[in-house]
Order: sequence, then structure tokens, then C-alpha cells
Amino acid sequence: MNQKNNHSHTKTAVVTGGSRNIGFAIAEKFHELGYRVAILSVSGNSAQTAAEKLDATGKQVIGIQCDVTDEASVVAALEATQTQFGGIDIVVNSAGLLDMCSIEEMTADHWDNIMETNVRGTFTTVQKAIPYLEKSPAPRIINISSNAGRMGGFENGLAYSASKGAVIALTYGLARRLGDKKITVNCIAPGTIESDMSAARSEETQRKLKQRFPLGRFGTPEEVAAAACYFASDEAGFTTGSVLDVNGGLFMG
Repeated sequence: MNQKNNHSHTKTAVVTGGSRNIGFAIAEKFHELGYRVAILSVSGNSAQTAAEKLDATGKQVIGIQCDVTDEASVVAALEATQTQFGGIDIVVNSAGLLDMCSIEEMTADHWDNIMETNVRGTFTTVQKAIPYLEKSPAPRIINISSNAGRMGGFENGLAYSASKGAVIALTYGLARRLGDKKITVNCIAPGTIESDMSAARSEETQRKLKQRFPLGRFGTPEEVAAAACYFASDEAGFTTGSVLDVNGGLFMG
């Protein structure tokens, strides 16, 4: 296999929203697999702290401040990753905002804010990463959607459901368009995961939600990260345009 640098090919992954919850669990699993990882977070401090948790040396894991709603910020973060690690093989779009707003209270600004981060942020990161991914021997894009994007969700607001449905549609479109570049594009749709997001819900809401899952519990960030590891692997080279539901049976179909 052609190596694009003088290391035997060590994969480099960029994880947006990588400083906590699902994003951090993915960064951690990738690091365990020996990948080099750039953790991107809207807070530079969080990105740095998360990177140091995984790798105090700063050689294998770096933290970069990046606002996915700002094109220049995305471009700079990808350039910094390239400078540090010499290439990019995997991009995970985990940056996202949860929305719990009722239909009646939804404002145009709130709607736009959710869409800007969850949909446009995902698209911008992919668009700006393509020139790097094209040079990789096994390029991968992994988007994080949600069960809400599959079937509307139960407790979240509609901007969130719509944004996560859009991420799935974006995955399909990108998988078709980027196939000739040999870039695979896949998506994970988690059900409710034990996280800061789920902990923000009341105990009663959590109890009612758990009853809807055939497996009777929420998932863990590590279970979602395991799905990302599959999509990132060489063995997943023939898998593209796929949505993997990691949701305890909440949505099937």
C-alpha cells in the first residue's frame, strides 16, 4: 500500500465535538487503536484538557479550538492537524447541540442555531476535509446523527430531529458523490446515551424514556464509539451510505 509519509501508515482522525460524551469516547477508542487524534472543540480549553487526558505527551493526541459554524475556524483546525500529523484519514462529525424546545416556543434564531451547528457544521467540516482525505489510502467520514433523525424522537425539540434527519440525508448524498474518490461516508444514529445531554433531563423523563427501549436502558458512549471503530477500519472499505442504529431497539426498520 502506498504510504503518504515515511511512517508505516498510522491513521489520523479528526473528531469534532471530541472533548466529551460520544466524541470523547470515540477519540479514546481511536487512541487505543494507535490512531493519532485531533480533538476539536468549540472551547480550546476543553479540547486541550481532553487531549491531555488521553496523551500527556501531545505526540499522538492534540486538542484544537474549532467552531464548526465558522469556515475559517474549520480550515485552520484541519491545517493544524495536517501540520502536526502529516495527513488526515478519518473525520468524525460529533459536534452537535441538543434542543429541547417545544413547538410553541421555538424561535427562528433557536432553529437556525441548531441547524447551523448540526447540519451546516457537519457539511463544512466534510467539504474542507476532502482535499486531505483524497490523499489517504483509506479515507473515512463518520457522521453522528440520532434516533430522533430516524423517527422524530420523543423528548427532544423539532429543530434537533430535523437537523439529525438532515445529517442522514447528507450522509447518503455525500456517499454517492464521494464514492469515486474512494471516500466512504457512514452515519451512526444513537438512541439516548448516558451523557451530559441525557443527565439534563428530569428523572421522570428519563424513566419514561427508558421504558420505550426494548433493552430497558440507555446506551453508553463506548457502545457508540465501537460502531465508529468499525466504520473507521480497513475492513469497512465496502460499507458506505450506511446508517448504524445503536439504540437498544428503540427504532427498527
